[in-house]
Amino acid sequence: MAGRQERDDLVQLLDEQREMFRITLRGVGEEQARQRTTASELTLGGLLHHLIRCEKAWTKVLVERDETAEQKLEDYEGEYVIGDDETVAGLLAEWERVAANTAELVRTVDDLDASIPTPTNPWVPGRVWWSARFMILHILREIAHHSGHADIIREQLDGANTTAQRAG
Repeated sequence: MAGRQERDDLVQLLDEQREMFRITLRGVGEEQARQRTTASELTLGGLLHHLIRCEKAWTKVLVERDETAEQKLEDYEGEYVIGDDETVAGLLAEWERVAANTAELVRTVDDLDASIPTPTNPWVPGRVWWSARFMILHILREIAHHSGHADIIREQLDGANTTAQRAG
C-alpha cells in the first residue's frame, strides 16, 4: 500500500502541472481562447476543455472499474472545442472542482497498485489494465503534454510564454 508521502507527492505534481497550464492562460480573453494560431485545430480554450473532460473521464474509470466499459470515436466529438456557452473563467472554476475531486481520490483510493480495467477504444480495441497509480500518472502526462501545446499556441498568439509569465 502506498504511503501518505507518495499520495501527497502525486497531488502536488498534479497541482503544479495544472498551475503551469493556468499560467499559460493568464490575460487571455475569450476571443483569444478560441483563436487558432498554428496549422493545428487546437486552441487554448479547446485544450482546457479537453483537460477537464480527460481528468473527469479517467477518475470515473478509476472509481467505477467497469470491465465492460467502451469508448467510441464519437465520444470524442467536440473534445478539443470550447463551447459557445463556455468561458475560460467558467472552465477554470470547473477544473478547480475536478482537481479537488482528483486530489481526494488520490488520497483515498484503496490501493495505488490496484489493477483497473481501462475502456476499450478504437485505437486499443483490447482490454488493458493499469494500476491506479499509472492512471493518475496518465492524467499528469495529459496535462503536461497539452501544457506544451498551450505554450506554443500562446507564443504564437501574442508572444507570451509560460516560463516568462511564471517569473513575472
